[in-house]
Amino acid sequence: MLSEPIRLRLLALAAEEELAVGELAELLGESQPNISRHAAALKQAGLLAMRKQGTRALLQLRTEAGRDPVVLDALKSGVALCEADGSRARVADVVRARDSLAREFFARPAESSVARPPPELGAYIRMLAPILPRAGVAVDAGTGDGGLLDVLCPAYDRVIAVDRSDAQLARARERVALRQFDNVTFAHGELTSPEVTAVVGDGADAVFAARLLHHAARPALVVAQLADLCRAGGSVVVLDYVQHDDEAMRDQADLWLGFRASELEAFADRAGLLGARVEPVPPVLNGKGPDAHLAWQVLVGVKAGPARGDTDDSTASTELVRGSATKRRKAADHG
Repeated sequence: MLSEPIRLRLLALAAEEELAVGELAELLGESQPNISRHAAALKQAGLLAMRKQGTRALLQLRTEAGRDPVVLDALKSGVALCEADGSRARVADVVRARDSLAREFFARPAESSVARPPPELGAYIRMLAPILPRAGVAVDAGTGDGGLLDVLCPAYDRVIAVDRSDAQLARARERVALRQFDNVTFAHGELTSPEVTAVVGDGADAVFAARLLHHAARPALVVAQLADLCRAGGSVVVLDYVQHDDEAMRDQADLWLGFRASELEAFADRAGLLGARVEPVPPVLNGKGPDAHLAWQVLVGVKAGPARGDTDDSTASTELVRGSATKRRKAADHG
């Protein structure tokens, strides 16, 4: 099983990053059918985990497989082969290529629609509802044209609107000027850029990401970055799609065809968020956009650590949220 060089290289790359069969074929200079054949053998042996995203199959080394001394030895050989042929160094380029699709899509000029409330406003309110009445500082990560600002600005003392696209920020500024909101600070850059972290300062009371995650090259990393912008005891709220099979959504720069509730909760757990839970959004709130036919869901988690001015009662509340996470997850999955 582990004597075939292609399998060794495939195993090493799958340990580096979760990659699609097509991406692995590009990195290894092999045909997709050949990669699929070798991947099937490794999957059958329990070494690779396969995850379906529409018509795409994504492969990653199984965690338990990486603990086996024979597999570890094979991985060392595979890494050496990948370093020799340069494929390991190109993994970062593959991830950046995912990202470039979303960048290009959102940089396109579009007809302004900020004069009217967004049709998906009901979903945004649903996203906000679980954490009110906290109303200090909110971050709108990936603000886009600023649709969520119509909800956050009246609810929070200060709102920080973040986006890496100049074109999107221009539309959000137009919205803010039209609504005469005076409590918005704009920050241009990635979530980890100094421009953004400087504006956020000691952390926000709540960090929102509305339909951002499915555009991200590394969704789990983005959830961790959202948590980093949040103060201890604050909340991270993510609105995104339930996993689906509509490949047409890739024309909207969707890198991922939604997520399972358990995936979102795993992202939150890895980011250090407590009491992570996922709740469904009623379809009637989805508006009339190109994604209205999809099922939407909301992830909510609390940043670990005591909040400013917290008492023992607030600690007890955090324990109650944590204890009810399993019950809420089952309800969301059944929904």
